[in-house]
Amino acid sequence: MPSSARFTGLQTVDVRFPTSRTLDGSDAMNPDPDYSAAYVMVETDGTGGLTGLTGHGFAFTIGRGNDIMSAAIGALRDHVVGLPVEEVLGDMGAFWRLLAHDAQLRWLGPEKGVMHMAIGAVVNAVWDLKAKREGRPLWKVLADLAPEQLVALVDFRYLTDALTPAEALELLTRAAEGKARREAQLLADGYPAYTTSPGWLGYSDDKMVRLAKDAVAHGFRQIKLKVGADTAMDVHRMRLARDTVGPDIAVAVDANQRWDVATAIEAIGALAPFSPAWIEEPTSPDDILGHAAIRRAVAPLRIATGEHVHNRVIFKQMLQAGSLDVLQLDATRVAGVNENIAILLLAAKFGIPVCPHAGGVGLSELVQHLAMFDFIAVSGTLENRMIEYAGHLHEHFTQPAVVKNGRYLAPLAPGFSAQMLDQTLVDYAFPTGVTWAE
Repeated sequence: MPSSARFTGLQTVDVRFPTSRTLDGSDAMNPDPDYSAAYVMVETDGTGGLTGLTGHGFAFTIGRGNDIMSAAIGALRDHVVGLPVEEVLGDMGAFWRLLAHDAQLRWLGPEKGVMHMAIGAVVNAVWDLKAKREGRPLWKVLADLAPEQLVALVDFRYLTDALTPAEALELLTRAAEGKARREAQLLADGYPAYTTSPGWLGYSDDKMVRLAKDAVAHGFRQIKLKVGADTAMDVHRMRLARDTVGPDIAVAVDANQRWDVATAIEAIGALAPFSPAWIEEPTSPDDILGHAAIRRAVAPLRIATGEHVHNRVIFKQMLQAGSLDVLQLDATRVAGVNENIAILLLAAKFGIPVCPHAGGVGLSELVQHLAMFDFIAVSGTLENRMIEYAGHLHEHFTQPAVVKNGRYLAPLAPGFSAQMLDQTLVDYAFPTGVTWAE
């Protein structure tokens, strides 16, 4: 008989880490971030094989406003509590539409901003619960789905001028050949990573050099520097980084949306002699045509963007307009796993590599699952692909991301790797946790 289990609770915690004290995460637009998570726990009545299981998820922010994000997540409580667990876990596409298509919630976006991210946190928490109940890591849960099941997860509204369900099904069916071989390769070799840890804008030259050397010693073949505050300083730091790591290590740069279009073209020209691997977020994340103009002007240098792109529709238009060379999806910016599957399918259709954003607390833990699923079941390739890694705050998770010799090791524990330690939720709760009370 079907289980009668119900969702019984949706709890939120405003979790903040004082990274501004050491300038970890600092960049041209965000000089003093406190890495934060609007954290959510989705609870059930424990029946139907769910004893002791809770779904965990979060939306990433950088401090002020995390309370607003937490409140938005809490506003979804009545949309979730009381729903039959079996029905929801059996049709995650329908659950996504239940939240994302709510007429009154959509008015707050539609499909963008705080409410959309809140939906993503809840959707991700329910995927975490589903993977835990199945006893598998999320990347494996997704990779084992049939092409038809994956297509059913995606909302194709607004996408069909670029990607139809039939085209997605054909793409996934082609990728199904060789899945077992690629999974074995992933488990044996891991997934390529690059690191941003040396490059935060608030770091001194000495600290940047020391961390760049350390990154190379630990097997990373690419590092990333933050730029955008001052072109002369950017050139100085880029020269210093290149002298430190040599010609064979890639050095990407990230302007974090700092420049206008003309300013971006001029600044990138100043950095071009140092062969940047890509230029990330050179202008407003909403400026589709601006990115395209920059890309044309600076070719063959590559343009990367995506961590602040609101939804699958803007990604679709960026791909159609030729706005990017590297797509950087984010696990918590859009409405969760389902929408990121749509974005991965769009990238595969247009032949654009995906290098997920992970410069924030918990983002490495989440995006590794999406990238590994993409390799096994969607794109089928690791060419020009890597996952960002920032070496901060992983110790606060029950299943932290593991990177060895410059590669992510595939997580094997059941779930989405989103669960924080209980003590972390106490110590770093804002403003009552001991870290903030002090």
